[in-house]
Amino acid sequence: MTVETDEQPKIIFLVEDNKADIRLIEEALKNSSIFYKLVTVRNGVDAMFYLRREESYADALRPDLVILDLNLPKKDGREVLEEIKTDPQLKRIPVIILTTSSNEDDIHQSYELNANCYITKSRNLSQLFAIVKRIEEFWLATVTLPSK
Repeated sequence: MTVETDEQPKIIFLVEDNKADIRLIEEALKNSSIFYKLVTVRNGVDAMFYLRREESYADALRPDLVILDLNLPKKDGREVLEEIKTDPQLKRIPVIILTTSSNEDDIHQSYELNANCYITKSRNLSQLFAIVKRIEEFWLATVTLPSK
């Protein structure tokens, strides 16, 4: 999280099963000028429990932005995306697909399911950091997000 202010932090909800990728994204956001809180879950079932404030997530904060991997255990990221975008309470939350897949079918399906954007993860550390910085700058500093 960045420097404390009187404003509420932007809630970034990261749905990612790879511990190394989670750590890299945390590191890329470490020196952010945006006041944020990163919340992470590691499978699709927990993602939907969190978003719907069910089970142990009853007090969950509504995210301003979802960063979603496609290849998740328990419930696939495509299923999570479809559930988010068909739920009247959740569909306005921007969802960024950040995945290793560059498969054209995955890209087309994600946009058909109303993903807000699709980004293929780079295995190059500096490129991944640059991608995360661009996400932060565009989605949290430039874009006007819907009110909760």
